[in-house]
Amino acid sequence: MKKFIAMMLCAAMVIGCLAACGKSSDSTGDTKAAGNSASESVAVDETAGGEKQLAVQVGPDPETIDPALNSAIDGAIMILHSFETLLTVDEEGKIAPGQAESYETSEDGLTWTFHLRDGLKWSDGTDLTANDFVYSWKRVCDPELAAPYAETVLGMVKGYEEATNGNLDALAVSAPDDKTFVVELAKNCPYFASLAAFATLSPVQQATVEANGDAWAIDVSTYVSNGAFYITEWVPGSHITMSKNPNYWNADAIKLDSLKFVLMEDSNAAYSAYQTGQVLMIKDVPTEEIPSLQGREDFFVDPIIGTYYISLNDTKEPFTNPLVRKALSLAIDREYVANTLMQGTYSPAYNFLGPGWVDTDGTSFFENANGGKTYISEDFEANLEEAKALLAEAGYPNGEGLPTLTYSTNDAGYHKPLAEYLQDAWKELGVTLDVEIVEWSSFTPMRRSGDFEIARNGWVGDYSDPSNQLELLYSTNGNNDGKYNNPEFDAAIDLSRTTTDPEERSAALHKAEDILMEDAGCIPVAYYNDFWLQSTKLTGSWHSAYGYWYFHYADIVE
Repeated sequence: MKKFIAMMLCAAMVIGCLAACGKSSDSTGDTKAAGNSASESVAVDETAGGEKQLAVQVGPDPETIDPALNSAIDGAIMILHSFETLLTVDEEGKIAPGQAESYETSEDGLTWTFHLRDGLKWSDGTDLTANDFVYSWKRVCDPELAAPYAETVLGMVKGYEEATNGNLDALAVSAPDDKTFVVELAKNCPYFASLAAFATLSPVQQATVEANGDAWAIDVSTYVSNGAFYITEWVPGSHITMSKNPNYWNADAIKLDSLKFVLMEDSNAAYSAYQTGQVLMIKDVPTEEIPSLQGREDFFVDPIIGTYYISLNDTKEPFTNPLVRKALSLAIDREYVANTLMQGTYSPAYNFLGPGWVDTDGTSFFENANGGKTYISEDFEANLEEAKALLAEAGYPNGEGLPTLTYSTNDAGYHKPLAEYLQDAWKELGVTLDVEIVEWSSFTPMRRSGDFEIARNGWVGDYSDPSNQLELLYSTNGNNDGKYNNPEFDAAIDLSRTTTDPEERSAALHKAEDILMEDAGCIPVAYYNDFWLQSTKLTGSWHSAYGYWYFHYADIVE
């Protein structure tokens, strides 16, 4: 398994484009045993009307499926099936035409012109035009909406700052005609095509949003979309059903009549549903089952670019002290966590950015970082001794004077076992740690608002440029849950955003990671791999290096 993961991680490094929508980590990341696959029980899940329906499990009730507000993987997977952006990502991870059949850039790279397909429609049958993209992109900048990805996806567009201060019309996006959408950038962005495939920038129907306010995205009757499927039923705590959208431009290629997302947070319930054939794919696999699943033809492990990390609330004592943060980081045995606790389904993380991120010259950002050495030593015993010394230097010898700390997490996958491990690991420093289990639907908004001391966190890349993950820790970033704030780090990121020199940009991004790791602005723990169960009867779907499953062109065969 470890050799397989290592090979796949190397392969993932060549993948360099966006997979629909970005996100924080989700609610969890050949001998065939008898009775091991849903394919042995149910071949085709059909509705009462005999239509072909695929049922899958990718998570519980999403926090939101408003494209502008979502920042989680489960919500993103649902959004990318019900909406389509200007550009998309194909099975090979390459940028492909979406709502726009073509695009071109000006010689200086600052003006991007997208040409929409003929006859685009919303799921309600009304016309979709370039003006819908103008409205939707400006909406992402609306300070009253507070879209967490606004700066990431539109910060390079001319007029962005004015727009986020309330003058939405300052954003330099326009529609010269119904089929042409123009974007003017304030600074060159070599990966802007990837952003045009970012689910946050999906078009939403202005009349529907303005007539229904926030409720438009939680009511099936008003959830008008433009993707391959549209929502026809939503039973909270049970399922979201999407039907094939007859108004989708490529509807003839869609083989499924409907796609059913079974909403489950309990991995054991998901596993039971898979075994009985109620679902043909589950994302949340019970960790205790993994030893018996390895080697089965329906069990998959695939690397993704992203890091499982811990956020410390840097606005609260004692986490305002970088010595305390670094001590907590060094007291974690990452080899044990990844290969024993997580059973080799993750890889130990000694940097913030792991394999898969691409440097400006096309080489591995990971291999180029810190002079080719990991930031955190792999010698755990030496790390632990240093951690004790740092905590004493911070004024807390053997943990004396520290209050009881609280670690917040949701209960899925390895999250709770890791929390219990941290209790023991940090006890070696004299730290007493309480564990707070929070339901997934409440966990992400709590973390985003900073209502925690320590919280499990994670990020899976939206595109392979290192800025995608590093910018999480920028002081004003909407996904900076730990409220890390270092002017030198921000300055390095600012330079990476403005320079047109690839070498200078690379140096700035590496400097940003240098500062972050020296500061212990967050604590990297492990690099993600996705593992899941999928029936052999499910064909035509694929999984991306960015943690998404694509069922658009899936089929179910006997």
